[in-house]
Amino acid sequence: MPRPSDPPTLRALLARPDLGLRLQHDPADLDPRSLDAELRWIHSSDLADPTPFLSEGMVLLTTGTQFGESADAAEYDAYVSRLAGRGLLGLGFGTEVARTGIPDALADACRAQRMPLFEVPYRTPFIAVARANAEAIAAEAYARRTWALAAQRAIALAALRPDGLGATLAELAKQLGAWVGMYDAAGELVRQHPPGALGAETADDLHEHVGGVLRRGARAASTLTVGDTSFSLQTLGRGGRLRGVIAIAAGDLDREGRDVVTAVIAMAGLALEQQQSLSRARGALRSGLVRALAAGETTLARRIARDLWGGLPAAPIAVAVTDARAVRVEAASDLLELRADERRGALFFGRGDDGIVIVFPAEERTVVRELSERFDIRIGISDPGGYDAFAGAIGQATAARDRGTAAVTTFAEIARTGVLSALSPDAAALAAAELAPLRDHDSAEGTLLLATLRGWLDNDCSHEATARALGVHRHTVRARLALAERLLHRDLGTFAVRAELWAALRALDERAVR
Repeated sequence: MPRPSDPPTLRALLARPDLGLRLQHDPADLDPRSLDAELRWIHSSDLADPTPFLSEGMVLLTTGTQFGESADAAEYDAYVSRLAGRGLLGLGFGTEVARTGIPDALADACRAQRMPLFEVPYRTPFIAVARANAEAIAAEAYARRTWALAAQRAIALAALRPDGLGATLAELAKQLGAWVGMYDAAGELVRQHPPGALGAETADDLHEHVGGVLRRGARAASTLTVGDTSFSLQTLGRGGRLRGVIAIAAGDLDREGRDVVTAVIAMAGLALEQQQSLSRARGALRSGLVRALAAGETTLARRIARDLWGGLPAAPIAVAVTDARAVRVEAASDLLELRADERRGALFFGRGDDGIVIVFPAEERTVVRELSERFDIRIGISDPGGYDAFAGAIGQATAARDRGTAAVTTFAEIARTGVLSALSPDAAALAAAELAPLRDHDSAEGTLLLATLRGWLDNDCSHEATARALGVHRHTVRARLALAERLLHRDLGTFAVRAELWAALRALDERAVR
């Protein structure tokens, strides 16, 4: 950020010819931070211990009357140590007032602490030194206020350009003299000024930090250091509905700098909210096209998608359906909008009745995997097919999402588990009630009716095969099945009863697996 040519530092003060101040040591022997740090104030005192009245970042002026003629090196060392411990930037000694010249022991003590020691000649009043520093402080404050007003004026004018948001960020980077980047709600760097100014490793680390901020979803301003670069991060949007992050490669902004950044954040937030209104309209249109495709109105959907988004993906396609958690679905929609723009005509999405419906070439699942990993969203994928079976593909994807155990599940994976695996928990409860008479009898009497029924059905209702499997006589199998018929009040000779009992046993098995 611009600063006045003569900032309030001890180095600038020593350089003023009208004051005639003379540094007593070689600058190479001193702590350079003391010479170039902001000089907050100048105080004068001849107390032996003035530190209770001093604060960090000050310079002390003294005439040395606190040191008697018999003061030894230890007294001077203790005095300078107290000043250094308090964080003073330097010590000025007024000569020809109480002493001629600067005591050698004082010079040695300052050299040992690497504290700047300078002579204030008799002709220069202490008040003149303090006034010179006060004027430098006032000049810097005026320069900073002037800069802030000019910067905000330039940024406001930039906001009126056709690409108001991009121009505003470019102007902010120019005014701060620092790299500025804007990340969207999906954590992607969508604008940066100047382009390519960050190294690849720094850019990757910053991208990861920004992603963490967006995943937390809370409004925040923070600073962080990546490598050797400090960054300020400012979120855009409301808590729980962040629209992005602005990153600035300047971690230590002063008040005026923060005021300018705040103005840009407000402008960017307003611009994004205005864009959000357009996004909602696009989202409604996308949802309408999903319903049109499901209803078989492919020609209409193709025509609208071609005019607005470059068309629909070419068949064979796969359809994916996400879960419907509102906050993550909003963020996922932002990422899909970005990816659809990158893959113009090769990716389409829209809100369905129960999540986002995504249409993509059957063999290209990169976006689906990225969506699931970034937002922890469960996704189901249909079998490949054409637009003539779009409604069925949505049903397949929904079933895969609801029944799958992985983050991303294909319909082919769940189809292999069979129809009975899709039975609801209610079916398992009904199955338990249906078979309860046999289970209760086995428990009370020590019989094996339930196991015998299971073995009989698994062996295609063959008494001989069941007897061999259980290791009993076939007449024992017949007797057990006859008892089971009486307890269940069912005729095991009919196919419908056998099918229902077999399904009940499979439902219990499925519940046990789950």
